Amino acid sequence: MPSSVRRLTMAVITNSLSLKHTLSLGCPQTKFLTRRPSSTSISFRRCYASYANENREYVIVGGGNAAGYAARTFVEHGVADGRLCIVTKEGVAPYERPALTKAYLFPPEKKPARLPGFHTCVGSGGERQTPEWYKEKGIEMLYEDPVENIDIEKQTLTTSSGKLLKYGSLIIATGCTSSRFPDKIGGNLSGVHYIRDVADADSLVSSLEKAKKVVVVGGGYIGMEIAAAAVAWKLDTTIIFPDDHFLQRLFTPSLARRYEELYQKNGVKILKGASIKNLEASSNGNGRVAAVKLEDGSTVEADTVIIGIGSKPAVGPFERVGLNTDVGGIQVDGQFRTNIPGIFAVGDVAAFPLKIYNRISRVEHVDHARRSAQHCVKALLSAQSSTYDYLPYFYSRVFEYEGSTRKVWWQFFGDNVGETVEIGNFDPKIATFWIESGKLKGVLVESGSPEEFKLLPELARRQPPIDKAKLQNASSVEEALDIARGSLQAAV
Repeated sequence: MPSSVRRLTMAVITNSLSLKHTLSLGCPQTKFLTRRPSSTSISFRRCYASYANENREYVIVGGGNAAGYAARTFVEHGVADGRLCIVTKEGVAPYERPALTKAYLFPPEKKPARLPGFHTCVGSGGERQTPEWYKEKGIEMLYEDPVENIDIEKQTLTTSSGKLLKYGSLIIATGCTSSRFPDKIGGNLSGVHYIRDVADADSLVSSLEKAKKVVVVGGGYIGMEIAAAAVAWKLDTTIIFPDDHFLQRLFTPSLARRYEELYQKNGVKILKGASIKNLEASSNGNGRVAAVKLEDGSTVEADTVIIGIGSKPAVGPFERVGLNTDVGGIQVDGQFRTNIPGIFAVGDVAAFPLKIYNRISRVEHVDHARRSAQHCVKALLSAQSSTYDYLPYFYSRVFEYEGSTRKVWWQFFGDNVGETVEIGNFDPKIATFWIESGKLKGVLVESGSPEEFKLLPELARRQPPIDKAKLQNASSVEEALDIARGSLQAAV
């Protein structure tokens, strides 16, 4: 058959299948298919017009990292054009969210990050997916209109503006929301900030431009990154948290001490083991925060307060899909399928089987957002049946602005369980190894080389037996990593 005839034949078949699918998605009641052609045409138009989205075969709810990487995967499989719709509460196309607590907060003279510079998927070396990219790929974007209700039986969604959306397959990628201070203790005062999206970051930057005294609440990732950014503005900065040391869920006390000393050298005051009673408003009646009052009765003056005390999965209207009561979020299997056929959940909101450690987990990290979205879409569109096999990975980069005396970048892979061995003095680098039952379970390296960072995931995934005493006697991070590399070879 000539190629032109084959193309024509395939076009007819494709259009026929597309029409059939649109009819089923556009109007579940198919009685009108038996009517006269004129009535069919009228009924189809009326039914089609009752839904606000033109692309209905696949719908993604959420506009963060996971949505951007899912969109790219749909495009790679050739099924995005005219078939994929993304509905998001944000006013911009998906972007690499980690920038918001890092370079986005730099002052103007320190070359801050700004959109469109960090739209997905530049964070992994991919194409920058601007709003124009979505148009070119035939992806329908519905901005600033969060989903507030789902009708599972009818396969419809209702947005805050009242739009009724139809879906064939649904991917929930709603991420998390910031944990907030209650209004009764000042959580809603002017000058109090939470960071989850670009609008939040813009509001904080506006405050930093006028700020003199900044208090950061929380000693985890968000708190540490924001406090480091505040240093670039040369502001009086205090970080307050109830734990014994920085990033208590990962750092050892010894490792945390090194970072705390670095922050103090940069002028950050640290109040650890402190509990906050309330945020106090200014006495002039303008409704702006003026101080942070601690449980011990002391106060810390502040005209800008940033709350970084964690987050919770943005389940929203999707409770009926099936929740996990242990780790939170929406329960899924190894291909991100929920209990409801045709509905999937990815990224921060998904409680999934962490295969390598045989437990259910929920991971709030950009790497997981990217990988889970890609795995889900591949499973949805192809014959892929492999279980998602994720290796926990965390990193942070701070003090990276121009003029900084020390840029910090650490990476961690694996599980922080068992005993620890720390090698190095932090200047210029340091490494921490977690060992359980004689096996290497996790490793963190600060200021490593590209080659050293590349070794870490292999060590964490293979979990080789390792000589703890030999590791403890290593004179440098380089020697310790050579010992770990040798343990891989010995385990073959």
